[in-house]
Amino acid sequence: MSKLSHQEEKELIALVKNWLKAHGFTQKDLANELNIKSSRTSEISQKFKRLYQKGGIFNIVKNLIKIEQNWLNNIQAKSQEINETQPNDQIDLNSTFTEVNPYNQLDLIDSVVNQINKDTSE
Repeated sequence: MSKLSHQEEKELIALVKNWLKAHGFTQKDLANELNIKSSRTSEISQKFKRLYQKGGIFNIVKNLIKIEQNWLNNIQAKSQEINETQPNDQIDLNSTFTEVNPYNQLDLIDSVVNQINKDTSE
């Protein structure tokens, strides 16, 4: 395959940086998925050049899609894990607040107004 042009490389890096930001991941996360030791842009770019030589832009995109699917699957698995454990840990806020404060809003306002009147009349 031919080489990735400087302009294509620049556009690819900009796209990847926006893509990472949109998904809330970092270059370090991407470097881990690409199995490279450094998360520096130059190292990621070198990896893209090697992927390009092996199969063109299609090969780069195919790898990025796999990475995104892996991240989404991990997020989904973590979400399911949280949902399975969280219901037992949740507090029923409605019953807690009604037990602690039996006043409705109007009673509370009346109470505050009465206290203000009492304080100002003394």
